[in-house]
Amino acid sequence: MSITVRTVDAPPEQVFAVLADGWSYSDWVVGTSHIRDVDKNWPEVGSKLHHKAGPWPLSLHDSSTVTEMTRDRHLNLQAGLWPLGEANVDLLLEPAGPGRTRVVMREDFESGPLRGLRNGLHHLVLHRRNVEALRRLADLAEHRESARHPQVS
Repeated sequence: MSITVRTVDAPPEQVFAVLADGWSYSDWVVGTSHIRDVDKNWPEVGSKLHHKAGPWPLSLHDSSTVTEMTRDRHLNLQAGLWPLGEANVDLLLEPAGPGRTRVVMREDFESGPLRGLRNGLHHLVLHRRNVEALRRLADLAEHRESARHPQVS
């Protein structure tokens, strides 16, 4: 299992807002080249986002399904990349002081051929990929339009 941690200079609600925007996944999930569709009830449990991963013409079409969700705190996904396999991706958001969030990302392959490649090198590559993914997620959360222009009640 790869475990990657990053502290983001945005509150958990702002980080979760990026996760709740299914159309943003290709902006921060390394390897996802295009979001094809997002269920209207995303990120509720059972909802899916349909993605394309990898370079054309070798890109794979699959979907990721929300298996657990606690708004502003937790999102668990079953991420498909068949015929290569399926991964479990768990994102935990913890308050880390005023306006900051500690994001813990756990990822592991659970089925398919990639599961058989579990070893130190595999986890290192997955970890490096997720370091970049959390860097991108932080950039999106820290620079969300709503953060620059708060709504007046």
